[in-house]
Amino acid sequence: MIRRHELSDREGELLAPLTPRADTGGARVGDRQVVNGMVYKIRTGISWRDLPERYRT
Repeated sequence: MIRRHELSDREGELLAPLTPRADTGGARVGDRQVVNGMVYKIRTGISWRDLPERYRT
């Protein structure tokens, strides 16, 4: 189920080639989760500290 402020599967597919892929470093959170968190914050106008737990690492 897609939540109101999250990317659709199609939007995620369009965005995937534009996200950088690092070969080094620690484990990464999913890029789509990060983008969904940014979209949620922008669309709702909340502060970063009020971001729902599902978008946090």
